[in-house]
Amino acid sequence: MFVDALFSGLTLGGMYALIAMGLTLQYGVARILNLAYGEMLIAAAFAAYALVTFAGIGPLAGLVLIVPLGFLLSYGIYRLLLPPLVRRSRTRAVLEADSILATFGLLFVVQGIMLAIFGGNYTSYAYLNSGIDLFGTTIAANRLLVFFVAVFLGGGFYLALTRTRIGTALRAVAVDPVAAGLVAIDVRWAAGLAFALGGALAATGGVLASMFLTFSANIGVVFTMKALIVIIMGGVGNVLGALIAGLLLGLTEAFVATFGDPGLTLAATYAIFLLVLLFKPEGLFGRATR
Repeated sequence: MFVDALFSGLTLGGMYALIAMGLTLQYGVARILNLAYGEMLIAAAFAAYALVTFAGIGPLAGLVLIVPLGFLLSYGIYRLLLPPLVRRSRTRAVLEADSILATFGLLFVVQGIMLAIFGGNYTSYAYLNSGIDLFGTTIAANRLLVFFVAVFLGGGFYLALTRTRIGTALRAVAVDPVAAGLVAIDVRWAAGLAFALGGALAATGGVLASMFLTFSANIGVVFTMKALIVIIMGGVGNVLGALIAGLLLGLTEAFVATFGDPGLTLAATYAIFLLVLLFKPEGLFGRATR
């Protein structure tokens, strides 16, 4: 049971970490708290379902189509819908407040479209459901694949942010957009790119989630809330912190469900969240501000 819970937790945690990285990038660089983030993720899950069911295209191959679409759609949203908010916001605090209201409305638009097309029932599809014997227990092949893909993509994205010029520019804007502009970094371009990359990561997370979870058009808010919890636990704007906090959250849910009561997983999640807020409000890997 321990090994089964461990791998289940690592699978969930890897997916949570990947999802949270996208939202922390959107918020950390663009200062847009995207409440429609979970809906974009569920839209990607439905897209993967449609490709598998109607076109016979596997979810991994579907990533090649869905992820670029998530990037372009998010970039289009940022360039078409959000510039008025950016122009009229004199401070970052005002921009954050306005973005919450705007993306809250976008949440219902995306959710309504999905309800009209797919209905409100839970959906899933069969993909690599066979078991693999590993360390004395049987692990579903789809969960194992999701874990390795999430770790590979999450680790690669972290390296890109920390080892490339574009990644350095994005991190500079997240720290201080005014100072970044003084060293010839196009802040608006960086914000748009970060928002689009966040959308691509949401699409990736949606495809991976569809491989082993049931989903419906109404549950996007669950993923948004868990991503926010991971971001705050790891430290706002800290990508490495999001990775580690995501794994911690997934492991907590898995072990509570296995050795305790599955109904207590949400309570355990928020208990850890409250403890972090009480004793380290800047996050496990964040820096305290004066």
